[in-house]
This record gives sequence, structure tokens and C-alpha cells, in this order.
Amino acid sequence: MLTDAEVTAFVADGFVRVDGAFSAETAAEGREILWRATGCGPDDPSTWTKPVVRLWDHADEPFARAVTAPALLEAFDQLVGPGRWLPRNSLGSWPIRFPSPEPPGDDGWHVDASFPGDAAIDDYARWRVNVHSKGRALLMLFLFSDVGPDDAPTRVRVGSHRRLAPILRPFGEQGTGMFDLLDFYASTADLPEVAATGHAGDVYLCHPFLVHAAQAHRGRTPRFMAQPPLLLREPCVLDRPDGAYSPLEQAIRQGLA
Repeated sequence: MLTDAEVTAFVADGFVRVDGAFSAETAAEGREILWRATGCGPDDPSTWTKPVVRLWDHADEPFARAVTAPALLEAFDQLVGPGRWLPRNSLGSWPIRFPSPEPPGDDGWHVDASFPGDAAIDDYARWRVNVHSKGRALLMLFLFSDVGPDDAPTRVRVGSHRRLAPILRPFGEQGTGMFDLLDFYASTADLPEVAATGHAGDVYLCHPFLVHAAQAHRGRTPRFMAQPPLLLREPCVLDRPDGAYSPLEQAIRQGLA
């Protein structure tokens, strides 16, 4: 599925976009389900009263179809390694973003944590991340609507994933909390910034260490995007005797070097 150049770009930049990973028809079916869950009217902007409406995990058929698209399954093998990731049939929680003059309140730069450590399973604010990316193989952005520059596209800092690896190494297996890395996030401000724009059906596959952020919606059409993790069977191995490192692991090793 992915070309050699795209795999190389994933290692260097921290992300790759899979165009048309699932169909526009599947995206439209998914939006119908999500619109009903928001309680808002797609043709009635007076019901769009919040900048963000968060929905819980959905495993309805369109979402299962999207996350199991053959193009993505092949890309998972290419980036993470065959047998090293856990299949899924849902797309996690949904931050539905609406045009609004109000700030969204969740637009800070961060990386997503990947395992609970000693925190409660539902206390995500205290979850952790370590240099082996325990628990998380990829951050994925599933576009279920067209997303232009004004439609609150996720912002990513190109190459930030490789800078994080040496920061995490001293924390060992226990890792550190994602909110304990605020100084690191600030230090990546010099990196190029890219907006995750695209068409309904496109999917961004991102390195789990990629620094990213939401932003306010300045357009006219609500944005529907899922951002589930792809889970690892086992933490990344950074000293393989056979040298069979996945692109996921190669990027971490390059950062450490």
C-alpha cells in the first residue's frame, strides 16, 4: 500500500496520509450516525451551540468497515510490523468540532499517552508514555468529513516525534505523564507545522510521539474526525538482534541516536 518514499517520510516526518483509505459513502453513513448522537441538526446551525461535542466510542458498521479497510491493514503491517499490532473494529471517542467564536479549550500542543501506569483506567489525564511506546503503535486521524484549512484540522509539528525519544529515555519503563512534558512541547515551536487537511475517507497514520494540537473551527461545516490509537501487542523493541526494526521503531532509534 505505502510506497518506499511514504514509509521513509513516516520515519522522518512522523506521519503519512492514506488517501481514500475508505469510501466517501462509508464516511457519509458514519456522519448520519454521529449527527444523531450529537443531538444537533445538520441543517440547523442554531443547534450548534458548542465549539466541541465529544462522543464516546462507536463500533457501528460504517466505523468497523473504515478501520478494517484493506489499505489500512496493509499499511499497519508496513509501519508497525506484521503481528505486532492489535486489530480493532471501532474508532474510539469523537471530538466533533463546530464553527464557533468560542475557544475550544482543548487546543494545547501534546502527545497522546498510551498506558495507565498506576492511574485508574479512566483517569486518562494521568496516563503515561515511555520510550518504548508501551501500548500505542500509531495515532490515527480518520477524516469522516472534508477538512479544509478553516475546518479545525489537527496541527502537527513535523519531526517532533524524533525529538521526544531522548527526552523519554531517562524515565525508563515507568515513563512520564503527558502533562509533565509541557516544556518539551514548547521546545518544538521551531519545527514546521502542517495541518491535517483532506477529504472524507482519508486517514493520517502518525507516529505516537508526534506533537500535535487541535484548533478553533473558522469554517462553515462541522468537522467529523476520529483519532483512535492503533494498539501494540508488545512495547517497541529497540535492540533487536536480527535488526528487523519496524519504521515505528526506526524513528525512535534515530531520535535516540
